[in-house]
Amino acid sequence: MGKLTLKQAAAWCGGWVDPKYEDIEFFGANNDTRVIQPGQLFIVLQGARDGHDFIPMAMEKGAAAVLCSRKVGDYPAIIVDDPRIALGDIARQERQRIGFKAVGITGSVGKSTTKEMVATVLEGSFRTAKTPVNHNNDIGMPMAILAMPEDTEVAVLEMGMNHFREMAYLSSIAQPDIGVIVNIGTMHIEHLGSIEGIRKAKLEILEGMAHNAKLILNGDDRMLRSLPQKPVQEITYFGSDALCGVRAEEIQEQDGILGFYAAAKCHRFLVQMALEGQHFVADALAAVSVALELGVPPVRIQERLSMFRNLAGRQEIYEKNGYTIISDCYNAGPESMTAALAVLGKKPGRRIAVLGDMLELGDCAWAEHYRIGRIAVENADMVFVYGPNSDRVVKGAITGGMPETRARGFDTHEALAQALKFAAKPGDVLLFKGSRGMHMENVLKLFLEEEK
Repeated sequence: MGKLTLKQAAAWCGGWVDPKYEDIEFFGANNDTRVIQPGQLFIVLQGARDGHDFIPMAMEKGAAAVLCSRKVGDYPAIIVDDPRIALGDIARQERQRIGFKAVGITGSVGKSTTKEMVATVLEGSFRTAKTPVNHNNDIGMPMAILAMPEDTEVAVLEMGMNHFREMAYLSSIAQPDIGVIVNIGTMHIEHLGSIEGIRKAKLEILEGMAHNAKLILNGDDRMLRSLPQKPVQEITYFGSDALCGVRAEEIQEQDGILGFYAAAKCHRFLVQMALEGQHFVADALAAVSVALELGVPPVRIQERLSMFRNLAGRQEIYEKNGYTIISDCYNAGPESMTAALAVLGKKPGRRIAVLGDMLELGDCAWAEHYRIGRIAVENADMVFVYGPNSDRVVKGAITGGMPETRARGFDTHEALAQALKFAAKPGDVLLFKGSRGMHMENVLKLFLEEEK
């Protein structure tokens, strides 16, 4: 990672630094004193507590300097009006200084998995950096850029948002050479009002992209097939539709292996991955599309995708205590919940869906949770649900034909886990899934009697 002086960073963000500290160098940035590393720039943010209170602790742990809005003690510091905006300004200039190609990835569902797939493929051909887990917002993404090595050739950046103009801001920092939109779903509809509003917010990624940048879109998503205005950027569509430039043909699933032929222009080659569920095909096609755009040979794409393993908490399937566990607790929305239930439905044996609420659905929450209950009936023998909307899922399941004794809602993790211990038997298949804020991984740990 490149070292920057306080003088240089202050010039980039319009800040002030005491002349005696101008030549102090830092590499990387962090806003959390619990994990800050020696030599990093400590970013002071306003949260439940004033971030300025943590400056002494950050310096004790080896921070090189701080980015703050007022002077606290005689520490090396860059003083700015708004540290959050200043962090973005510094990251924007560092991205330009390093000069890597940036691949910006967004979407309602699957953007983290797609980011990991793209990075996995590109790592075989380029010096590749990527945003770490949970670094997809206006704090995390700039910090990730500041941590990228000087010799980075391609940066794969996950870009998330839940309000208008957030994506535009991220795009102004990332300035993607290739922009990828995986899909338009109902996640964050509470803040964005409608599916059209979600599309509008995602398309803000275009605002930081040059006219000669490339846009890669899911051609099977009707919201991306019928854009309200044609972008100036060249578009490549991926999907199963015959009109897509990068297509999936002959999709098959067998013994935990997902396979399909990727067809694009003069190429047609087999892709095989250790994943279950056809919803992963779109993510893989996005990775294939980016790789082909950057000139990666098909044989290398095949090899790298065969090595792909998903992130922790995202469809981890394993055997424990006689049960088959599908741990997919990282997040959930109607689309990903439906896909996870479809994976459960293909498993042999008795199937139990252990579900948590889907958050940020606004006025759609009641209808969507009821719909998931109806879908659960087709894929599970029992449904255990946690959260304020659990009664809606249970009602959907019972209305769909599931006996009342097999569809139950719970107010606490502990009550759910205890009931599950009585109901589950060795040989059962259990899916654990819910929105991040529901912490369904804690239910899994309680059920397996592991420490939380």
